[in-house]
Amino acid sequence: MPRAHLRFILAAFATPGIPSFAAAQVIEGPAEVIDGDSLRIAGNEVRLFGVDAPEFSQPCYSNGSEVACGAMAKDVLAGLIGSAVLTCQPRDTDTFGRIVATCRTSGVDIGEALVEAGWATAFRRYGNDYVSAEMRARAARAGIWQWDFQMPEDYRASQQTDPQPRTAQASPRPAGRARRYEGNGQCLIKGNHSRRGDWIYHLPGMPYYDATRAEAYFCTEAEAQAAGYRRAIVR
Repeated sequence: MPRAHLRFILAAFATPGIPSFAAAQVIEGPAEVIDGDSLRIAGNEVRLFGVDAPEFSQPCYSNGSEVACGAMAKDVLAGLIGSAVLTCQPRDTDTFGRIVATCRTSGVDIGEALVEAGWATAFRRYGNDYVSAEMRARAARAGIWQWDFQMPEDYRASQQTDPQPRTAQASPRPAGRARRYEGNGQCLIKGNHSRRGDWIYHLPGMPYYDATRAEAYFCTEAEAQAAGYRRAIVR
């Protein structure tokens, strides 16, 4: 039998009404890494379940300087896997037709290892499986948590809604329009979830702005408020 193969396990005793993925198609084989959270295994494109890594083209920011953290996340995933054979248990399919799966090698959950190392976030929209691993990575300032960055989902949305490249200099404020906070090719308003669970944004120059680790960036206060954030209270 070839090393890379697709093994179908028939669910002879499956309960009626259970989604077909409960019948467990198991995908096995060496993996080709596509980006920080997706792979190609035995001819199947697989996205790791429950994790969201920076997009390949996505930058992080270290004191205003860009860091190619999306490309770095891909390299880290490739290093975690090496030439090992993965066993992937499908959980779903995504809007691009990819198989969403939990993948393991030698008993190690690759998605959890990636989040624990700080090179992907826990994708809370689809489950809380790796939230604890993310919290440990954040506390250790591991991987991408050592820098400022947009959550990958927010970055993808920004690329869809703002296809024009931003200028390196701050944009002038047209009369009668909301002030935009931009610089070095990046939106500068920092959105952050407080320990109490409040969604707060900080403007450049406000107290605690420099100390705030951004979980999202916005160019205008209106954008931040539309995303559910409120302005930080200055005391």
